[in-house]
Amino acid sequence: MEPMISIVTPSFNQAQFLEQTICSVLEQNFSSLEYIVIDGGSADGSVDIIRKYASDLAWWVSEPDQGQGDAIRKGLARAVGKYIAWINSDDYYLPGAIEQAVAALEANPDWGLVYGNVLAVNETGEKINLLEYQPYQLEDLMQFQIIGQPAVFMRREVYERAGGISGSYHYLLDHHLWLRMAALAPMGYIPQTWAVARFHQAAKNTAMAARFASEAQQIAAWMEHEAPFKQRMATITDKAWAGAYRFGARYLSEGRQYTEALKMYRSAWQKNPQVVLQDWKRLGVTLLGKLGLWKQPLKS
Repeated sequence: MEPMISIVTPSFNQAQFLEQTICSVLEQNFSSLEYIVIDGGSADGSVDIIRKYASDLAWWVSEPDQGQGDAIRKGLARAVGKYIAWINSDDYYLPGAIEQAVAALEANPDWGLVYGNVLAVNETGEKINLLEYQPYQLEDLMQFQIIGQPAVFMRREVYERAGGISGSYHYLLDHHLWLRMAALAPMGYIPQTWAVARFHQAAKNTAMAARFASEAQQIAAWMEHEAPFKQRMATITDKAWAGAYRFGARYLSEGRQYTEALKMYRSAWQKNPQVVLQDWKRLGVTLLGKLGLWKQPLKS
């Protein structure tokens, strides 16, 4: 018998994309699936879409909430699956993702979470980039090697031991969670593309770039004082802070805030030049953008 997995979709006024997200979950070839949709009180037709699939949902609700993190916590609190994940209402799974993720977690009982690659697309579904990762460990996450949330699947027991999603973060709530989970159990990486992340002007990663940058610095400061990260930070402090600044620079650059992005790159360079040199392509785009010579999104 297949172990149960619980998937939560938080949503607010995403009717344009919501049905594709729902179908990508329900059409997975996996029988032991619990699917929960948490809507924040949308007024754009989202509720009609959810009702269309209500008979296939374990539970759904549409009511005001405190944002994405609150919605995810609410859904996962009702989840009963051995494994859990969330997929935002502007992202979607690719066929076979859940089956492959559960198989990997079953084969590796020490893993607290497993992740795959993510395909980035724009508002109309055109490919922007394939986000390919590596088999990261805790210290990689501490240096802000970021894994794509849509392709992450967790062991519920480790999620709960880590304390779940913190209410202190609204933009990097996923990375903060992965850090705490990775401190408790190893992570696994499967080099398969499991999910699609949609980048559009209303998405948080585009509209709130400066806040992502700010939260990266907040997490770096938190790690300096929080067990079990404090001791590790003593040996990688400059790399961790350089990674935080580099992360912020990338988001600001992608949000076309080129002047602020260059300031972040300068801060990263002061901490560890090698970290910035690894990001030479994005740095070049940022410089061209500052000069008004770059108009297109970075494809690779």
